[in-house]
Amino acid sequence: MEAHLPAFKENNPHLEVVTELVRGGNLHYYSCAENHNERVVCVRNLPPEEILLQASRLRNSLGRKVVKLRTRHVTKRPSVQGTWTTDLKM
Repeated sequence: MEAHLPAFKENNPHLEVVTELVRGGNLHYYSCAENHNERVVCVRNLPPEEILLQASRLRNSLGRKVVKLRTRHVTKRPSVQGTWTTDLKM
């Protein structure tokens, strides 16, 4: 990573890249978006190419929180007839 990280910094001048040495700890990427949402990615035992891929994924992410949908279909105007299923008997 010592050869790849300076090139990543030069290619992305709009990002703030800070390296910090933590003895006995694993390598992690921390990302903080403009809306103060944080993401952490552990890159322990990954080759340098995979580490750069994870860094570019964090760079390309929007920073929104992941929201689990309660239903598969979301609408503002639900059907008045009810939901359709294959188990209907006619």
